[in-house]
Amino acid sequence: MNNYSETAHRSKAEHSKSPRILIVTPEITYLPAGMGNMAQRMSAKAGGMADVSSSLINALFELGADVHVALPNYSKMFSSEGKDIIQRAKEKIADTLGEQRIHLAEDHIFYKKNQVYDATHNHLAALAFQREVINNIIPKVQPDLIHCNDWMTALVPAVSKKINIPCLFTLHNTHSERLTMGEIEDRGIDASEYWENLYFNSAPSNYDDARHNKHVDCLATGIFASHHVNTVSQSFLYEIVEGKHPFIPQAIQTELANKLYSNNASGIINAPDASFNPETDNRIKHHFNSQTHTEGKAANKKQFQQTVGLTEDPNAPLFYWPSRLDPMQKGCQLLADILYQLTADYNEIGLQIGIVASGEYEKHFHDIVNHHALHHRVAVRPFNEKLSRLAYAASDFIIMPSKFEPCGLPQMAAPMYGTIPVVHNTGGIHDTIEHIHLDGKKGNGFRFDDYGTQGLRWAIDEAIKFHNWPQHKKSQTIKRIMTESKLRFNHKTTASAYIELYAKMLGRPIIQHTT
Repeated sequence: MNNYSETAHRSKAEHSKSPRILIVTPEITYLPAGMGNMAQRMSAKAGGMADVSSSLINALFELGADVHVALPNYSKMFSSEGKDIIQRAKEKIADTLGEQRIHLAEDHIFYKKNQVYDATHNHLAALAFQREVINNIIPKVQPDLIHCNDWMTALVPAVSKKINIPCLFTLHNTHSERLTMGEIEDRGIDASEYWENLYFNSAPSNYDDARHNKHVDCLATGIFASHHVNTVSQSFLYEIVEGKHPFIPQAIQTELANKLYSNNASGIINAPDASFNPETDNRIKHHFNSQTHTEGKAANKKQFQQTVGLTEDPNAPLFYWPSRLDPMQKGCQLLADILYQLTADYNEIGLQIGIVASGEYEKHFHDIVNHHALHHRVAVRPFNEKLSRLAYAASDFIIMPSKFEPCGLPQMAAPMYGTIPVVHNTGGIHDTIEHIHLDGKKGNGFRFDDYGTQGLRWAIDEAIKFHNWPQHKKSQTIKRIMTESKLRFNHKTTASAYIELYAKMLGRPIIQHTT
């Protein structure tokens, strides 16, 4: 911990200014151009964390906040025309990157990566990232508050607790890694000064016992050591604490419960990327808005049907599967179990299903389609971003029967395009989708409570009833849903919730207004 003792503390004058926020994230989509040289070329995304981190940093920066970001130097992913980001920075503006607000963790393990995570090196990359954040970036930035994201940053809260810097820890999912303290320290992180802030699977009697005989649970450490923790939906937080998901380890449940019952836990919903907008989406040809959705969706439906080989029928209800084909979480087996009967029962109106997704169940759907010769009624294609966006714009409904969902994004993206969600009532879905009322004046989807094929079939039947509503009434409801979704599901709303939480943790505004 010598880095901290050698670094002068921020002066009283500095602390009187807007508080300095350091966001520590292994993923990013983009950064504001004014934050540093080459900021717009930085993109390393595996999931929703990248979008949330980017939108939050952008919102803070635009508001004039003193925001900094720490992330790994994925030089290959950040490169342009074969030139490393650091090399390009040196060629253009000498050493501007590190002196501004972007702080890259340097280690060879990041440089040649093609993707953020891989099965072999995740824990090594996490330790290298945190080593640089702990030993170099925090002493340099001297933040007033640190915001960490998921297990790859979960040792940082233990340090922040030791040096008394408030730390927010965000859970985007519940994956964790378990490492010995020996593994941690052998990678250059001196945990001897704060080992008591780590979460061990069984309580150690002393430092030597902790180092040699016990395992550190990374995610549980982040929860245990942080000053405040948030999940990406309020309902998922409650579900974990109440033990509704048996696959979540007891340590995570216990530590989240401790935080919740001490008023140090909350839920903040993510938002879809801003590009999910039918007026401006550059991946679709036929743009539309809430006023012109009838014509726009009809044109996109025709294009989608032609592209994937479905019967060209403007009146056929089209359901879209937008999520990876993972039976453990996404519930794709529920759709597979009822697929043939569903198409048979709604043969007269020509019900269609488009699946643009990859995963374990992809072969199962192909087998069903081939066996029953459903090629003109059911299309199965591997995930492709452009085709996926067309499907959002073309479809009448999405199907999202997730068994559990920390947040979920498709159920928020789809209504932007006037595509109504058919969903299981769980986690972030519960917080974002309400069942449509009979008069169409409230609600934005069709939600079933009992996880299973009967529940999913009931919700699809409800969607078909909606599809058969008089055109004027249905159009008015879709217009309302599109308008409300645009106002509700956006990065500005998400960022505002985080900024409010920062201010609460610090006891003062994030933005220092001067006269």
